[in-house]
Amino acid sequence: MKKNYDVAVIGAGPAGLSAAIEAEKAGAKTLLIERGNEAGGILPQCIHNGFGSVIFKKDLPGPAYAREFITRAREMNIDTLFDTMALDITPCRKIYATNSNEGFMEINTRAIVLAMGCRERTRSQIKIPGTRPAGVYTAGMVQRLVNIEGFMPGKEFVILGSGDIGMIMARRLTLEGARVIKVVELLPYLTGLRRNYVQCLLDFSIPLELSTTINSINGKNRVESVETVKTGPDLKPIPGTEETIPCDSLLLSVGLIPENELSKKAGIEIDPLTGGPFVDDNMATNIPGIFAAGNVVTIYDLADYVSMAGAKAGRSAAAFAANKSEDTAGFIKIIPGESVRSAVPQKINIPAKDAGGLTIEIRALREFSSPASVEIK
Repeated sequence: MKKNYDVAVIGAGPAGLSAAIEAEKAGAKTLLIERGNEAGGILPQCIHNGFGSVIFKKDLPGPAYAREFITRAREMNIDTLFDTMALDITPCRKIYATNSNEGFMEINTRAIVLAMGCRERTRSQIKIPGTRPAGVYTAGMVQRLVNIEGFMPGKEFVILGSGDIGMIMARRLTLEGARVIKVVELLPYLTGLRRNYVQCLLDFSIPLELSTTINSINGKNRVESVETVKTGPDLKPIPGTEETIPCDSLLLSVGLIPENELSKKAGIEIDPLTGGPFVDDNMATNIPGIFAAGNVVTIYDLADYVSMAGAKAGRSAAAFAANKSEDTAGFIKIIPGESVRSAVPQKINIPAKDAGGLTIEIRALREFSSPASVEIK
């Protein structure tokens, strides 16, 4: 089956929904493709507050934040394919997809927005030694089990990683009656937002141990204990600092990876520092007519920023589809300097006229004890 659209958006999370809404608003015939059975991405399972403060000036839980965009998309009658897997995309902006209702589809587009989001880093990717018993989970998996499925996967937890979702789940598990023994973090500083540390750990008297990691997992059929160990400035274990902690569950909050298998198939250049596509200030990749936004590009701190990036990509895709993209007089590369791990976008177009403000998403290499300044040369 063949379909034709001006703009196709792959992924119906916060970035994809915003992109589809803005593209449709700009007059482009838009298709939204989602592999799950509902829109919103990860948001439906994020029942904590903290969403919408930038865009809506409200403190919303994840499902309510998602509903704002889902309602807009429905009111605009944006075509949506749920339970649909995008199998391949080509540099000429063709999408091959499949679902159980329509079978194999060839979708011809003028522009594509990639908004596939990210996935969690697993135990095997961080190479924790020990046996392979039940009771080792990623934070997002536990979040879904507890908040969507209504299932408590354990009673006594140790959490590895001080990322936001790990701290949020420490609070959630405590509220549901589990015991969170402690949170351990490999790095010598907190990796999540300070507000989550205060609201989720300090307020619930959950200990946080920095410069500490999991040395091994013990247990045959089920986790029986984990061994922690202190780490030095080189992040390597310090012999003699091991501690065995009895528990029945280990929760991993050890980072997110942009989901870019489709991007690579299309020949899109990937930045090794972010794990996402190289993009310019219009969220355009190196392949003309293919744009990317949200956590598929880089891991954002707030869903509001993901939505804002998606909106920009949607507008840019609609302009490209209508042959209304602004002419540029070249571009300026953004190169991370000392203490900066990555910056997005990686290049800025030099417009023929003033294009307004610009937001650069920066990741630091280390913690700063005082406010840092950014110098652009």
